[in-house]
Amino acid sequence: MAELKSSFELAMERLRKQDADAGIEQVPLTDEQKAAIAEIRRVYAAKMAEGDILHAATMRKTFDPSEHEALEAEFRKDRQRLTAERDAKIAKVRDTAQK
Repeated sequence: MAELKSSFELAMERLRKQDADAGIEQVPLTDEQKAAIAEIRRVYAAKMAEGDILHAATMRKTFDPSEHEALEAEFRKDRQRLTAERDAKIAKVRDTAQK
């Protein structure tokens, strides 16, 4: 009897087929690369958690609404910067698998 597949599995099969048709080759990550990516994620999760704690402490000390708004904007900018840095480092590790 045929095995039933979830919509996710069907979509992934279609995407793999599209990649194969386009000539894109999937290269599995090595254990070293997986460990490096996990370490990058762990470090940046810690940096973001530290930023969350510092931001919350700063917000509790501030009562001026305009200052709150400026602090929120700075916090969002810092989070975006950290996320971009993390993603760039992960992409660099993944790119070493392609070469």
